[in-house]
Amino acid sequence: MRDLMGLMKQAQELQARVQKMQEELANLEIEGQAGAGLVRVTLNGKGEMRRLKIDPSLMKPEETEILEDLIVAGFQDAKSKVEQAVQSKMQEVTGGLPLPPGLKLF
Repeated sequence: MRDLMGLMKQAQELQARVQKMQEELANLEIEGQAGAGLVRVTLNGKGEMRRLKIDPSLMKPEETEILEDLIVAGFQDAKSKVEQAVQSKMQEVTGGLPLPPGLKLF
């Protein structure tokens, strides 16, 4: 019976740490960039876009397609950095224990 109580306590502690981590990630801002910094995309830890900065030199009608590609590349760069940050935070919270695939934190 003591083992069960200890296990329940550990589960509650883990749940509290995961909740705290989710709050930290929501406030986290990570920037991705493309075109040597001509396009900068800032996402929060949930992957939601917070800012998009475009260098004025790209604001030419004949370069619309290039600009669109750079925005997508900047977003992907930021998204991969967010995913790395989430994975790193989860390892801190779980003590390196792997979580089941597909487990969504948000």
